[in-house]
Amino acid sequence: MGQLDKFTLDRGESILLVIDIQERLVPPMKYGKQVIKKTNILLSIAEDLGIPVIVTEQYPQGLGKTVPEVNIGSEAAIFAKTTFSACTEEVLSELERLGRKKIIITGMETHVCVFQTARDLLALGYQVFVVEDAVCSRTKENFRNALSLMSQMGAVVTSTELVFFDLMKEADTPEFRKLSHLIK
Repeated sequence: MGQLDKFTLDRGESILLVIDIQERLVPPMKYGKQVIKKTNILLSIAEDLGIPVIVTEQYPQGLGKTVPEVNIGSEAAIFAKTTFSACTEEVLSELERLGRKKIIITGMETHVCVFQTARDLLALGYQVFVVEDAVCSRTKENFRNALSLMSQMGAVVTSTELVFFDLMKEADTPEFRKLSHLIK
């Protein structure tokens, strides 16, 4: 596959990273409900395909926990942080333990924690897939600017449906039949 490998998702090589979808961050986000909906689709896919999930919470004492509308499974690893980047010592240790190199990112805000996390992961040699319809910022300008910069740095800016179909690979499978209703 060579140079196109960076654009290819594989369930055995992927991790879903959900960044800071928290009680005090969601309300000011115009597209917060959409981010939750798309993240939940990706969480369902991850659960059924055996893709590990890592969730971060920025300063949960002040910003609250992950909103209950986000369907985090019992297997997810949840980490509190105070740095904007999710690449804390604990998260990096978990990534190393999992041994997978393709990181699918959802969450908020696109131009702060998502951006700094993507940049750090790329610097560490990970392949980063930022799910455009599952991330948001308070302003369209910051959202667009961050996506552009992450793309220029080498992240793949993708969508929930693209991720779904790329992970599935084919239609005639029990997983596809079970999960296809999520994207209709």
